[in-house]
Amino acid sequence: MFLTWRKRRAARRAAKKRNLEDDNSNIELAIPSHFRCPISLDLMKDPVTLSTGITCDRKSIEKWIEAGNVTCPITKKILRNLEPIPNHSIRKIIQDWCVENRSYGVERIPTPRIPITSHEVLEILAKIEDAIRRNDHESCLGLVKMINSLAKESDRNKRCIVSIGAGRVLSAAFEALSKRDSIHEHVALHEEILSMLTITLASPLDEETKSNLSTSESLHSIAWFLRFGSLCSQRNAVIALKVILSCNDQEMVEDLIKIEGLLDALMKLIQEPICPTTTKASLLATYYIITSSESNSDKEAIVSRYLEMGLVQNLLEILVDSERSICEKALGVLDGICSHSEGRNKVCENVLTVPLLVKKLLRVSDLATDFSVSILWKLGKDGENGEGIVALEALQVGAFQKLLLLLQVGCNETTKEKVTELLKILNLYRNSVECIDSLDFKNLKRPF
Repeated sequence: MFLTWRKRRAARRAAKKRNLEDDNSNIELAIPSHFRCPISLDLMKDPVTLSTGITCDRKSIEKWIEAGNVTCPITKKILRNLEPIPNHSIRKIIQDWCVENRSYGVERIPTPRIPITSHEVLEILAKIEDAIRRNDHESCLGLVKMINSLAKESDRNKRCIVSIGAGRVLSAAFEALSKRDSIHEHVALHEEILSMLTITLASPLDEETKSNLSTSESLHSIAWFLRFGSLCSQRNAVIALKVILSCNDQEMVEDLIKIEGLLDALMKLIQEPICPTTTKASLLATYYIITSSESNSDKEAIVSRYLEMGLVQNLLEILVDSERSICEKALGVLDGICSHSEGRNKVCENVLTVPLLVKKLLRVSDLATDFSVSILWKLGKDGENGEGIVALEALQVGAFQKLLLLLQVGCNETTKEKVTELLKILNLYRNSVECIDSLDFKNLKRPF
């Protein structure tokens, strides 16, 4: 009997609590006007005060300033300082209000991390330069780790660090270390600088950063990490290499391909992927190496080395099942290889080539379609490989219909010219093979 009474009391309390919650849910809670951001009109999560005295949410005002505005969005006065000051008093009041109204479903806003200022970044970078001059590798390592940690805290910190010129300072430090000391002596410092460089290299390279990273010593250090570094270091090294090669500096490319084991290391990253980012960077670096050399003999030598390592087979395997961005880059490298007769011969030898290229038409992206058409055009016009063989294979897998559709859908002028030439070549062999998928007529009654 006593247990029954306790159960009834508990049930009454639970019902009372549910009724209270239902009543609260029906009440619309009004957010005080001074808690709302005057720009977004939402509850401020990180209130900051501008030089004009207006308080708003940091995210809103940063978006306003990044759009190129230098005036206060409320008063229209010129902002004397583009770095707003955190308003801790308002933030604490808002947090207390959230706690008081938690029964209405209001969650307490978290205490935001204070973003780094331009002055603090400049101070850290100056200390890094000083530590490199004094050969104080321990202090330098601590400072680079600090700036790396700050960059990973928020996108705002990252933008601030990049805009101040961290890439110039860090690339100079990387070059100085590479020139002065053996990489084996300070691997940790090299790795930390390289890791931070991958963040700063996301923006266009300035001339000084490019010059620092293009020296023979810096390139040898990057190549060393590609060959012998940890998986994380290999990833950072290939990203740095991709950015450096994108500058299309002919002398630098010639220096790079002379470094022992560099092409093998890139090839290994394509054969044994670490992550999609690494694969994309490796393919782009390979593309720049294959296409940027001015000397035909140098190009042929590079392509021959890649062919010996089995690059064509690996590219075709990637094309079988890969995401759009990787597929585009793999097709770009394959297109570069097909600019050389030896490369075209190797590509034609693989039975997967033509079916895969036709499959990618109008299926992945405009860029993938352009590359696929370019490769088919190069193979189809190559008399040494027997254009008839390529044409027959293309017809059998439905290339004629897809190319006609591509002309109807529309493409750029260069691709349109290649498609037109391809159709003329394929048209010569249409009577030799059934080029329409029989499934299109599966319901047609035949007389036999």
